[in-house]
Amino acid sequence: MKKTIIAALILIVAAGVYYFTRKKDSKEEFTYKQIEVKMSDINDYVEVTGQIEPLNRVEILPPSSGRIEKIFVEEGAVVKAGDVLCLMSSSDRVAIMDAARSISEEEYKKWEDSYKPIKVLAPITGRIILRNIVEGQTVGGSTVLFAMSDTLIAVASVDESDIGKVKVGQSAFITLDSYPETLIKGKIFQILDEGKNVSNVIIYKVKIKLENIPSFLKSQMTSNIKIMIARRRILALPLTALEYSKDGKVYVITGFDSKKTPVKKEVSVGKDYDNLVEIRKGLEEGEKVYVKMKKYSKQSMDQGANPFMPQRRPQQQRQVMRRL
Repeated sequence: MKKTIIAALILIVAAGVYYFTRKKDSKEEFTYKQIEVKMSDINDYVEVTGQIEPLNRVEILPPSSGRIEKIFVEEGAVVKAGDVLCLMSSSDRVAIMDAARSISEEEYKKWEDSYKPIKVLAPITGRIILRNIVEGQTVGGSTVLFAMSDTLIAVASVDESDIGKVKVGQSAFITLDSYPETLIKGKIFQILDEGKNVSNVIIYKVKIKLENIPSFLKSQMTSNIKIMIARRRILALPLTALEYSKDGKVYVITGFDSKKTPVKKEVSVGKDYDNLVEIRKGLEEGEKVYVKMKKYSKQSMDQGANPFMPQRRPQQQRQVMRRL
């Protein structure tokens, strides 16, 4: 029992020594890199959500009630105006053809040759985005057979507080939730006048023409949209050059005193842009500041070794190396 207690105490002491030794060794050391305060070109954006929609959505209805006989296109097909989308029989032809079929195949063939089905044609050049029928289906005069779009656009939902910054002709950058790594560029060509109340916030629709339309783009896809509202030139520094006090003031390091203590200078900052921040007051173009950086330290081979694992003696290590 005593041996067990003593062994446990030895393990605890060893663990404590190991922890504090590691903590001391892992104390981070820093070095400083001098950089110059420069003017930088930045872009201001309004970031919104939206979706992909057809510019013009055309629904194709049958000329009369009847039955679908043959379908020639599927969803996603690109067709030209005047292409035949399907064949259908009017209600009268359906009655005649069914009666003829009940008499004989010869009678049916006779009427099939003399009483042709109706051709349903594409009214515009574009893409089939909906096929709402199957062969043999009975349809009414109000049944939507197909839906077509001439081209796809992005429609952004812009908050009332930002709509004043958005103008026709501004560039937009679109990414899709389903394809986040693909960037699609576009330009605003229309801002709708009528807003919509969504959760007590007025939203305006902004239409964006796409410069390129990827093959995977589909109607109703959710998108994240950045609208570039301004391009400015600002005095800027990397965010890593800033230091903050407990009272919220912002400082940069401009030099060091005789004791190598950093000399700090208070600055006024504006918006940050990715890894840059705007400097409004406190610095001029061309001034030098210092950025704190971690100092590289070469790690020893046994750094991080577990003190409770059995360690191989040097002689054993040499023997292992010889065997290898």
